[in-house]
Amino acid sequence: MHARIVGWGHTKFGRHTDKSLEDLIREAAVEAMEHAGITPRDVDGIWLGNFNAGMVKDSFASSLVLQIDDDFRFTPATRLENACASGSAAVYTARNAIRAGDARVALVIGAEKMTELDTKGVTESLMQAAYHAEEAGISFPQAFARFADSYFQKYGDQSETLAHIAAKNHKNATLNPLAQMQKDVGFEFCNTVSEKNPLVAPPLRLTDCSLITDGAAALVMVAEDMAADFPRAVRFRAAQHVNDFLPMSKRDILAFDGPAEVFRRAYAEAGVTLEDIDLAEVHDCFTIAELLSYEAMGLVPRGQGARAIAEGSVYRDGRLPINLSGGLKAKGHPVGATGVSMHALMAAQVTGSAGGIQKDGAELGMIFNMGGSGVANYCSILEAE
Repeated sequence: MHARIVGWGHTKFGRHTDKSLEDLIREAAVEAMEHAGITPRDVDGIWLGNFNAGMVKDSFASSLVLQIDDDFRFTPATRLENACASGSAAVYTARNAIRAGDARVALVIGAEKMTELDTKGVTESLMQAAYHAEEAGISFPQAFARFADSYFQKYGDQSETLAHIAAKNHKNATLNPLAQMQKDVGFEFCNTVSEKNPLVAPPLRLTDCSLITDGAAALVMVAEDMAADFPRAVRFRAAQHVNDFLPMSKRDILAFDGPAEVFRRAYAEAGVTLEDIDLAEVHDCFTIAELLSYEAMGLVPRGQGARAIAEGSVYRDGRLPINLSGGLKAKGHPVGATGVSMHALMAAQVTGSAGGIQKDGAELGMIFNMGGSGVANYCSILEAE
């Protein structure tokens, strides 16, 4: 029995100093249930994507969902963690429960409260998603700076390309009321090292890095034979997950093999090629990750990621718009929420209900959510039923 997405909710992403993790979970979950038209009594199971790693003290967060309504009492609830792909881990686990017949109505939530720590504290928390036998003390900006430095050494300085990616995503976010940073900062700002745009981990500048964010998103999924009872339904043409080796030393980091493999498997499952995809949301935790994703998905050959920018194919009016939401770069990256957010916003796209960020005629939407440095890789292809 396949699963259908029939409702979604999404908080605004940003610095919510007045809200707790519980508040964010509640807001997104209630909106998703209202959107689907269900009540807590209808829900067979709850799956929560939440990385945490010490960012808040609520490390046992799965049952926080039950605080929404007493009717949730005794509903099984599970927290999923797979680094920055924790949200997709929750989506896929709930989907598998429906496919196995263990649940018919699933509530999926992704949430993260990051701003209770300062930047140094968040950086240290995120560093826990690394191979500590070899990579202890290396921050994620430093890890992805290795990707960028290696790429530049092999294919030439791509700083301008990365600046174009950042500027593109910031401009896209101006049309997304849910985005954290709704400001078109422009290419020149992104391409210039300055007091407001310093080098964080050379060659990566501040504008090459995603934002520290609070936020939550939620989905309601049901068994396919229930879909006709809902005003909208979105199906998975593909849902693929692969993990690569955790140590960076065991991988050719520029090959981006884990992402490339998950894209290949998703195309095969869906029976499509990249030419059939109308738009994509990809994991731009750093601009170099989006550049490498162009190559991993087959949009351009390896080493030619800059062509996607130069030819305009990934822009709003291009043949494959990427990160119309603003991406992690400008929408924000509340770690556990990101994968659920991607699925919620793509479900809105393929049902023609994405508001200002809507792509006309969007039928097939692709999602790529990544945990760690290309380690946990998820790719979904969604379409409206």
